[in-house]
Amino acid sequence: MRIMGLDYGTKTVGVALSDALLITAQPVETIERKSANKLRQTFARIEQLIDENEVSLIVLGYPKNMNNTAGERAEATEKFREDLMRRTGLSVVLWDERLTTVEAERILMESSVRRENRKEVIDKMAAAIILQSYLDAHGNEHKNAD
Repeated sequence: MRIMGLDYGTKTVGVALSDALLITAQPVETIERKSANKLRQTFARIEQLIDENEVSLIVLGYPKNMNNTAGERAEATEKFREDLMRRTGLSVVLWDERLTTVEAERILMESSVRRENRKEVIDKMAAAIILQSYLDAHGNEHKNAD
């Protein structure tokens, strides 16, 4: 059993996976699409990764505003969540993603990743941060379920 973390954006979806012990999150890939509303190939790739990695739960970054309200991006994420649950049959947990992109950028800068290369990895890095935050908060629950 693994958990998948997703960072849903207007043109990309960052993907991360937990290890089999549900301790660490690793960035996997960034799924790109040409249009914000073209999700068929995005869903197909997510489903392929779910099958290949025996994913049993999805953690989806939830972009709340800094004042804890849900804006336009949060509404789009909620719709994506509904579609994802319908297509995969898996539970999809919304997880607060405030400042994860900022954190990912900081980590990449500290790792001396060149600015032009950061763009390629920032979304999957943000997905890993979202998933790691979830794993850290819920680690004992999943370990006790085994």
